Amino acid sequence: MGTNNYFPEGMRLGTAENREYISSIAGLEKAMAQGKILESTAIICDRDMNLHVDLYGVEGIIERSEAVLCRKGEELKDIAIITRVGKPVCFKVISIDRSGEKVKVYLSRRAAQLECVNNYFSGLICGDIIKAKVTHLENFGAFVDIGCGISSLLSVDCISVSRISHPRDRLTCGDVIDVAIKMIDEENQRIFVTRRELLGTWEENAALFSPGQTVAGIVRSIESYGIFVELAPNLAGLAEFRDEKLGCSVTVGQSAAVYIKSIIPERMKVKLVLIDSCKGEQPPMRTSPERVFIDTSKVTHLDHWRYSPEGASKIIETFFDNGSSF
Repeated sequence: MGTNNYFPEGMRLGTAENREYISSIAGLEKAMAQGKILESTAIICDRDMNLHVDLYGVEGIIERSEAVLCRKGEELKDIAIITRVGKPVCFKVISIDRSGEKVKVYLSRRAAQLECVNNYFSGLICGDIIKAKVTHLENFGAFVDIGCGISSLLSVDCISVSRISHPRDRLTCGDVIDVAIKMIDEENQRIFVTRRELLGTWEENAALFSPGQTVAGIVRSIESYGIFVELAPNLAGLAEFRDEKLGCSVTVGQSAAVYIKSIIPERMKVKLVLIDSCKGEQPPMRTSPERVFIDTSKVTHLDHWRYSPEGASKIIETFFDNGSSF
């Protein structure tokens, strides 16, 4: 069997190798013989809940029973099939029917997902860093594709250290991001992931700023004693009001200009002064693009991550349990 890389769906769609296999019957036959995982776009879901896939004029069919790999005790829901229309789907070629006027190619997404579970997920442990694609956002977190359309939850508290009200404050559907395996639930065959450990420690983020600077941030919380303003995904500071009128005009989610008064590592504090807000002038912004402080081309696993500086009174850290496997 040929070697496959178990990417999130959509990542192999535009590759030359994928196009070569799906653009001819000979290519599809070769892929079937080699056990290749391919991708194309689902264009129709018929009344029998079969997906029809674009194969350059050849009819590709993923029958309902082959559309999704269900977990233990789960029933296949039609919505899981319908929502694939218009989106990339991975598959393996399982048969080619030449008996009729038109050639029909039968495909299995379930087989591709099963291979991904057996050959890829079975080797993952907590702390491993992998690629994921954001597929859906809810109040409680983001669902991400961690390989061949198999979903994992990135809970809202694991997206960053700086608190956000909704995952859309940080992520957009279609984003391809790095995540670390947080927990593996073997009994229910689920993997949970985290991202905040890749976005830098307090010191790494604080080093990007200096007292005396005026910088842009995002208002994340308004309290009676001040306003929490995000300077980076893993760094927020508390802003004083320059005047009461300005403080009353600020709303959560808007951008603001803040003066950095002081940076105090032992207390993990950044003291700010609110200079101006941008309400009504432009849509809510993000801080500068998320910076991943780990070179994921070289570092593929974490055992331990500590956010807090040495000597800080409050300790924020993550220990990854290496004993878990899928």
